[in-house]
Amino acid sequence: MPADLAVIGLGHLGLPLAQAATTAGISTLGYDPDPHTAALSGADGPLSATELRRLLSAGFRTTTDPTTLGRVRTAVICAPTPLGEDHTLDLGRIADAARTLAAQLRPHTTVILESTAYPGTTEEFLRPLLEEGSGLTAGRDFHLACSPGRHDPGNRTHHHANTPKVIGGLTPACTEAAAAFYSRLTDKVVRARGPREAETAKLLETNYRHINIALMNEMAVFCHDIGVDLWDVIRCAETKPFGFQSFRPGPGVGGHAAPIDPNYLAYNGRSPGHPLRMVELAQEVNGRMPRYVIQRCATLLNHHGKSARGARVLLLGVTYKPDIADQTGSPAREIASRLRELGAHLTYHDPYVPQWNVLDRPVPRADSLYEAAAAADLTILLQAHRTYDLQGLSVKAQLLLDTRGATPAGAAHRL
Repeated sequence: MPADLAVIGLGHLGLPLAQAATTAGISTLGYDPDPHTAALSGADGPLSATELRRLLSAGFRTTTDPTTLGRVRTAVICAPTPLGEDHTLDLGRIADAARTLAAQLRPHTTVILESTAYPGTTEEFLRPLLEEGSGLTAGRDFHLACSPGRHDPGNRTHHHANTPKVIGGLTPACTEAAAAFYSRLTDKVVRARGPREAETAKLLETNYRHINIALMNEMAVFCHDIGVDLWDVIRCAETKPFGFQSFRPGPGVGGHAAPIDPNYLAYNGRSPGHPLRMVELAQEVNGRMPRYVIQRCATLLNHHGKSARGARVLLLGVTYKPDIADQTGSPAREIASRLRELGAHLTYHDPYVPQWNVLDRPVPRADSLYEAAAAADLTILLQAHRTYDLQGLSVKAQLLLDTRGATPAGAAHRL
């Protein structure tokens, strides 16, 4: 057997899983049909260049050859499921992975879905593809389970080993087969009643985050309008030892964990008929934050006798999270495009992004951060990377809008 584990899909879920498995001593193979991805090319992936070198030196290898999938004990599908224009999850890559795996699938293999998906995807979407393509029966000839990904990029505290894994198998035996695999990677496995419960747990976790961020974004607008320091409000509220969990507002919500409403248009075209109204509202609130940031920018410039047209604006941090290179869903792109529409002259700085294009046009990168902040009419902190000296920047910048509440109180205009 070429490997104990095949990770199908080498993106934001697959590569960290491969890293954790390889570190745990599991012989791991990464499969991706895209030669560019399989070559681990690009500087904006979930692992740094140093991490990739360590992973490869530890024995991890990648391939575009699907026949290798027929000689592994465990196959984990980590295909991306991006949101389409209609805000539904695109399960096309899961379908491609399933068909590829099914053609090579052998008895006694454990197949696990980690990709974000609707409740019912494992049983009603993935299972038929695997069974039709292999001639095998899930739960009898091979094990099938769902264990949604919980990787948090850039998190220095929580990682695979100390983050519990939720597992829901098609049968109790499927659950135990998946649990036996994940127990080699994590300190704790949590057994769900079945795949639907595991999938719905992911839906709840993701929507919980977006709904609470939406509440804080609404509070940010409200508090600004009535002259209240929201960041001091949060500081006070989070001292309550029960009934409150602190979230932060921001210029928008990015990342791979998009809010999920299974009532839009699921993979099977059915709808339970009970729309998740809180999720819809959260999407609306979070989606309008980039426009609110633009309004604040225009107002600040006007108060200082300047117009957005012709203004020199420096954007700091264009990734969706601090201290990583991933730009997926980052609100920085919409903010930049809207500023350009207003006639502003943009530059940007991000220690993790050497080049940045908006609407197919490059945005000049500031080489000297302090000089650029001093020269800009307005500096906007969109992502508070640890490398930024925010105290120093607040002194150098002519006008600073902090959308993350990361600067010292009174040092900048905050969202």
